Amino acid sequence: MLEEKDNGWFVVNVKDAQWLKSDSFGYRCRFEKDERFPETGVGISVLEPGKPNCRYHRESAQEDFLVLSGECLLLVNGEERRMQAWDYFHCPAGVSHVLVGAGGGPCAVLMIGHRPEKIDLFYPKSEVAARHGAEAPEPTPDPQVAYSDAHRPEPCETPDWPVG
Repeated sequence: MLEEKDNGWFVVNVKDAQWLKSDSFGYRCRFEKDERFPETGVGISVLEPGKPNCRYHRESAQEDFLVLSGECLLLVNGEERRMQAWDYFHCPAGVSHVLVGAGGGPCAVLMIGHRPEKIDLFYPKSEVAARHGAEAPEPTPDPQVAYSDAHRPEPCETPDWPVG
């Protein structure tokens, strides 16, 4: 169900939101419609075991992650931490990170990120990220280079929901 009002606010169920699938990074739910939210990005990733949600990176804005179901590995500043349903990760600006699906089934993660006018990104070399297939092909500040060998996300049907 999508309920929309003239002044920009809306309500949408996760099952009715836009979903994208990438063979490299799993499923992603986008609540944004025609253009990105200008201040805060909000989405859900559904990760299969062994699949990262993106490339290992750091940026000049904070992000926050809440595991809704399943298990994942948090790779953060060269360390590895296991997370499970209802674990929350606050990621300040400048902290290198990525999530990788773990356990026996899919993992659903709510992701929230600040969107300043200018954002600085960097995809560093990382032994731990390389072990999990989450490292960019080379250290770079350029997302085009970081994702040059990855499958592009394509619109898809909603995965089984709720996950787990």
